[in-house]
Amino acid sequence: MKSDPLVGIVGPSKSGKSTLKKGLEANGYRVRHIAQEHSFAPSMWKLISNPDVLIFLDVAYPQTLERGQPSWTQEEYNEEIQRLEHAREHANLYINTNEVTSDETLAAALDFLGKN
Repeated sequence: MKSDPLVGIVGPSKSGKSTLKKGLEANGYRVRHIAQEHSFAPSMWKLISNPDVLIFLDVAYPQTLERGQPSWTQEEYNEEIQRLEHAREHANLYINTNEVTSDETLAAALDFLGKN
């Protein structure tokens, strides 16, 4: 891996991608928030940035509602999950953010990346 890896972050809405991006950038990483959940192209994550490391953040539908996505439906959530399947299968690190804090998510990512 390069000494300055490009980290890509994907996941459904309200999984914590923007917060993790800020935390990793504060620790010196180059990070791309890849809006794969809005694309019908399965490998769009790779085409957009071709990251050295791909982190997949997951979240369950009920938690998305608690985190401020009250107007979307279970069907819309399911569509995002389907669009993200290719990225999930190719992720280097998977973090389920349902029951962890943003600090714990950042610590897990930093530990994986070797900076914790």
